[in-house]
Amino acid sequence: MSEHSATIQWQRNQARFTDHRYSREHHWQFDGGVEVMASASPHVVPAPYSNAACIDPEEAFVAALASCHMLWFLSIAAHKQLIVDSYSDRAMGQMNKNEAGHLAITEIYLRPGVTFAAGCLVTSEELLEMHRDAHHRCFLANSVKTKITIEPVVP
Repeated sequence: MSEHSATIQWQRNQARFTDHRYSREHHWQFDGGVEVMASASPHVVPAPYSNAACIDPEEAFVAALASCHMLWFLSIAAHKQLIVDSYSDRAMGQMNKNEAGHLAITEIYLRPGVTFAAGCLVTSEELLEMHRDAHHRCFLANSVKTKITIEPVVP
């Protein structure tokens, strides 16, 4: 099918390391050349060893799932000849202990809001069905055990 890669780079930069007092800041580089500053979440590793201005893996996980859902939703809308003017989602992930007692992102809430072009009449039920379909088609949602709750903003 396809392969997807990222390069992750970190440097110790003179920190002692074994005392756990080292920076968690690092770089993500993607195949198209985009580079992103990343760090451990300040909820997991306190400052100054983490940087809240950087993306953390937990945020990236939530964003990736929300993005996958959105891309499928847009594809479904286009297939139905429905013009989407805008789409926004304030996605949120919750970290809790899973059944094995390990910390995990155990639930993700997607709260997509969609604005259709003037003249595109979509019922609440049609909108919900499109979101259900997008969820079932999303490669990432099909790849994880995390419970994903979709709460679309229905006009």
